[in-house]
Amino acid sequence: MAQGGSGSGGGTSGGKRSSSGGSKGGTSRSSGSSSAKRSGGSRSGGSSSAKRSGGSSRSSAQRSEAARKGGQARARQQQARKRADEVASAGAAPAEAADFSGKTVADLRSAIRRSIIAPLNMVMITRDRIEEVLDDAVKRGRMTADDAQSVVKGLVARGRQQTDDVLSNLESLLGRTRDEVESRADDARQVGTDAAGRAVKGVTSTAKTARKTADPVLVQADRARRVAGVGPSFPITGYHELTAAEVQSRLDTLSRAELRKVRDHERRNANRKTVLEAIETKLT
Repeated sequence: MAQGGSGSGGGTSGGKRSSSGGSKGGTSRSSGSSSAKRSGGSRSGGSSSAKRSGGSSRSSAQRSEAARKGGQARARQQQARKRADEVASAGAAPAEAADFSGKTVADLRSAIRRSIIAPLNMVMITRDRIEEVLDDAVKRGRMTADDAQSVVKGLVARGRQQTDDVLSNLESLLGRTRDEVESRADDARQVGTDAAGRAVKGVTSTAKTARKTADPVLVQADRARRVAGVGPSFPITGYHELTAAEVQSRLDTLSRAELRKVRDHERRNANRKTVLEAIETKLT
């Protein structure tokens, strides 16, 4: 009976040890599990940090790429503005050399817009801008690089053809404008010439009428002057301003001595045959 109790006690003690051992083993496994969890947590934290670091690097690279593209776009815009200024300066130089007025330039601009730009529905875009748009489309996966290159070539070829058409139309328009300007200038010159001719004829006619009206008075004045013995010694006043016919009309009032004086003066100066013959007729 005592042995059985001892065995029972031993069994109980063994059971306790076993239980204690099991408890310790469980505690050890729990600690190991906690350590594993902490290690896993550490790895998870490291992974999160790595993800954040990778995301930050990609974001920085994207911002750098965007900044680079923005700088390139601004540079292209500046180049386009510079080219536009150069083209404007080159277009303004011939107008200034031709002494175009502001109204003429405005008329030319309106004619170009009406005759060339509006019929062709024309807009201006540079090759750099086309390539920029298509490169962006390629990067977004909307088209392949070969397709983009093909589109650029097609647009450039069509643009060159339309440029040639525009230049041809512009030359024709400028030719018509030049012809119109020259025609107006010719008309203005002709009007000016006609007006000057009419003015000269009017003055000449008026002078002749005045001379004819005053001629009898001058004849009488010359006769009175000679009788009184005053004034110039030459028989006919204003001799060099008179025509041959007017000189002949004055000869009737002259004496033979005065006729010889007029004859000698005429021979030394104008030597008009009709005047000399008229004087010789009076003297014979």
